[in-house]
Amino acid sequence: MYVCLCNGITESDVREAGRAGCVMPCQLKSKFGLKQNGCCGRCAKNIHEFVEIAVQGASTSSVER
Repeated sequence: MYVCLCNGITESDVREAGRAGCVMPCQLKSKFGLKQNGCCGRCAKNIHEFVEIAVQGASTSSVER
C-alpha cells in the first residue's frame, strides 16, 4: 500500500528503511524527502504511521537473524 502518493513511497519501502535502522521521524523525513520536491506534506503530518511501520520492519529484521 502507498503511504505517500507524491513520492510513490510504499509500506515496503518504509519497512526496508526500518530494517536499515531508520526509525526516527527525522531520519524517515530525510530519507524519503517528505515535505520536499513537490511533496504535499500530508504524509509528514502523519509521520507516526511511518515510524510504526519502520519499527515493525526493524523488529522483523532482528527476529529473522
